Amino acid sequence: MPGNEKHVLIVEDEAPLREATAQQLSDQGFAVVQAGTGEQALERLAEFAFDVVVTDLRLPGVDGTQVLQAAVERYPEIIGIVVTGFGTVKGAVEAIKVGAADFITKPFQFDELLHVLSSALEQRRLKSENAYLRSQLQERYRFEGLVGRSRVMRELFQLLETVAPTNSTILITGETGTGKELVARAIHHNSPRRAHRLSALNCGAIPETLLETELFGHVRGAFTGAVESRPGRLEKAHKGTLFLDEVGTMSPALQAKLLRVLQERELERVGDTRLIKIDVRVIAATNTDLTERVAHGTFREDLFYRLNVIPVPLPPLRSRREDIPLLTQHFLRKIGSELVPARPQVGLSQEAMRHMMAYEWPGNIRQLENVIERSLAFSQDRSQIDLDDLPPEIQAATDPAVEVHVAFPDEGMCFEDYVHDVERELIRQALKKSDGNKRQAADLLQLKRTTLIEKMKRLRT
Repeated sequence: MPGNEKHVLIVEDEAPLREATAQQLSDQGFAVVQAGTGEQALERLAEFAFDVVVTDLRLPGVDGTQVLQAAVERYPEIIGIVVTGFGTVKGAVEAIKVGAADFITKPFQFDELLHVLSSALEQRRLKSENAYLRSQLQERYRFEGLVGRSRVMRELFQLLETVAPTNSTILITGETGTGKELVARAIHHNSPRRAHRLSALNCGAIPETLLETELFGHVRGAFTGAVESRPGRLEKAHKGTLFLDEVGTMSPALQAKLLRVLQERELERVGDTRLIKIDVRVIAATNTDLTERVAHGTFREDLFYRLNVIPVPLPPLRSRREDIPLLTQHFLRKIGSELVPARPQVGLSQEAMRHMMAYEWPGNIRQLENVIERSLAFSQDRSQIDLDDLPPEIQAATDPAVEVHVAFPDEGMCFEDYVHDVERELIRQALKKSDGNKRQAADLLQLKRTTLIEKMKRLRT
């Protein structure tokens, strides 16, 4: 029962379900108001500041998404929970994007609603307690081992601090070496589950025949060699967090089993028929485009929407070159302190740094760390790493500054037209490289997004 009375608005056009749910919530100490239509819900919201609105997604007339939007616009701190049929999970995910805290699917047990409701109230309390920390994020350049002061990293820190206290499933995307597991650990250690285990599993590193038992566990005699029962990673992460790396490599059969666990919060060990209830937050990661896999039929669409409740994209190192000096200093101190004897004061020459900044870093931060470790070894006992200590491919990297070659005609040219053509082509290339994402294109051109948009309008790009 809540410590203080919480006011809940239930919006449901099925009267028996609405009245039964209202009665059960009242028995738990909530003050409940009912609405049979979206229009009635809007009237109730105009009259009273509810703590929670629980709304069916599909309503005649004004639907649940519109109710939720109106509630959040009027009361930014209100908790929205949507109820949806199994076939409209995509719509529920969209509702979460406009402000819902969570969703449940019909038919549901009251205990499930009560759990979601209690978790959402706890998340709101934690969000309030962390308000001061969030206000300080613009001045930070570290977050639980993550390092960076670029705009994309400050935005990432803010996103992580916002989502960490929640119980929502998270999908981390990014190239190999961008630090997906480090982000998962940062989320776990800043969540209410930090006192419990974070269990990590690389789905691409384990053969399919072993991945199922590794994930779900097995009972004695389930297969040859199973001499005793053993819990899987899901059970071991009970009350904690399970991190699934390279989730896109999972077979269709395992995808179906994982989907059931996410929906029902229960599992069966391999070779067993007994259901085991679990409470696990899942953080998945992939270095591939799951939407393409969904389009090609190699990844389940319903599982994708279950995993992609809160997407966390990680930028490649080449798109935040201004962080390379900071990361270099971080790894020089970290690795230098672990050497025998320790060498935490080693620096990097400016010439070496220029080449580090010019390199494309296909292996991202993991490659940068390895380069620093190698360079410390090659520099022996010197206090500075020079260009010759770096790998040949980095020594060969050229200054990223653009060298312009102009074929100047004898009759001359229009300066403004030529400059406009160059600007237009640079913007076109940046948009192509960022797949049309204006924010990423602006970062590549080291412009503000608003400046880029103004130039596009002026140049009619």
